[in-house]
Order: sequence, then C-alpha cells, then structure tokens
Amino acid sequence: MSKIYIEEKIFEKKDFSGVELIKADYENCTFINCIFLNADLADMNFSECEFRDCDLSMAKITKVAFKEVRFKACKLLGLHFGNCSDFLFSVYFETCILNLSSFYKRSLKKTNFKNCSLIEVDFTESDLSSSVFENCDLSGAIFENTILEKADFRTSYNFSIDPELNRIKRAKFTISGLAGLLNKYNIEIEI
Repeated sequence: MSKIYIEEKIFEKKDFSGVELIKADYENCTFINCIFLNADLADMNFSECEFRDCDLSMAKITKVAFKEVRFKACKLLGLHFGNCSDFLFSVYFETCILNLSSFYKRSLKKTNFKNCSLIEVDFTESDLSSSVFENCDLSGAIFENTILEKADFRTSYNFSIDPELNRIKRAKFTISGLAGLLNKYNIEIEI
C-alpha cells in the first residue's frame, strides 16, 4: 500500500473526533478551528504544518512525527509528547493550553513556549536546553533530571525547580523568580 501525501491544504472547522483524519503525511498544511478531541493520530507525519485555534486534547499521538509544527491558540490537554517520533521532532507553542501534558524524556532544545498555560506539565528527564518560556504559567510543572541549561524563564511564573535535581547552568531567571528555585527550603523571600 502506497503512502498518501497531502500538501499545502487548509482544513477549516473540521471535527476529527468523530470522523477520522486520513492516515497520511501532511506537509505545509494548516488546520484552523479543527477538533481532534480523543482523535487517533498515531503514526501520522506533520511537517511544517500549523494548527490554529484547534482542540487536540487527549488525542492519541503515538509515533506521530511533528517536524517544525506550530501550535497557536490551541488546547492540548493531556497529550503524551514523549510517545511521538523522535526523528526531527520540532514544535512551537504560542498562547496554548498544555495542562496535564507530558514531555517525558523528550528533546526540546530551543523550543519556544509563548504565553502558554503549562500547569502540571511533566518535563521529567527532558532536554530543554536554550528553550524559552515567555510569559508562561508553570504551576505544578515537574522538572526532575531535566536539562535546563541556557533556558529562559525570566518572564514566566509559578515554577518550582530544584537546582540540585536539574541541570540549570546559565539558565535565565529574574530576581522575582528566585523563589521558584528555593521552594524546597521553605524559606520566605522578600523583594
């Protein structure tokens, strides 16, 4: 059976939670106001695609290839990005809700998270080297054995990162963010 390729197509206001998206390689496609709630996207390839105002909550993304994929104003609750294909994995998130998602052991070098809600997201054993968290809420996010070298947290808030359990060399924080690095000591900091 030959592989199906879909290029430069715009999908708008489609509901793929009830009707399955065609198993294919999608290249330079745009998905606008589409619903993928609990959809099965396993083994699909998305290359240089953009998802805008879409709901991908609880979608099955096992072995999905996200290559230079942009998510803007999307709802991505409970996704397990650690199950995605490693090959050329590259994503960008802007104004997205990623609460309860997992990036367990995922390489996310130089990934941008802009104006995102990352509540209780699992970054355990991820590589976030040189990533930027711009104005993100990281309440309850898990950082354990995570590589955060040169990561930028200067405008983000509500994070709790243990410097003894993570590699944070040359990571960027503001003075107001220091409390998030000292939470385990149960001390009060006045600024």
